[in-house]
Amino acid sequence: MTGVIGADTHIVGNRILSMALEKAGYKVVALGALTPAEEFIKAAIETAADGMMVSSLYGQGELDCRGFRDLCIEAGIDNILLYVGGNLVVGKQPWPEVEERFLQMGFDRAFPPGTRADEVIEKLDADFAAREAGNEGMAE
Repeated sequence: MTGVIGADTHIVGNRILSMALEKAGYKVVALGALTPAEEFIKAAIETAADGMMVSSLYGQGELDCRGFRDLCIEAGIDNILLYVGGNLVVGKQPWPEVEERFLQMGFDRAFPPGTRADEVIEKLDADFAAREAGNEGMAE
């Protein structure tokens, strides 16, 4: 499942990622832009999604994504794979610090602006394989 969270209308990168995921054999439910966190959760439950890819480009992703994992837990989908990517914060901040904040917020992976779709798919394949093997952690 892919979508752009909050009040963000930047959809092009999200659409490119969705098309690449489909080409790689994934079934994608694309929620589009301006998607509230609660709509991600509702759609994930309705479609029995294995993972959600949340994007934000307008710099407010940190605000829009706060409590996202908690919403998943409350909804009973606490084991769903959560990825986030894009221009997630306002201003120039060191990526390792931004990434750590999103990991602390419960996302399994965070991707900086400009990440190529094939990089995301490679990590997704590895993470799903690790889960199938019984390893709840992320693949390296």
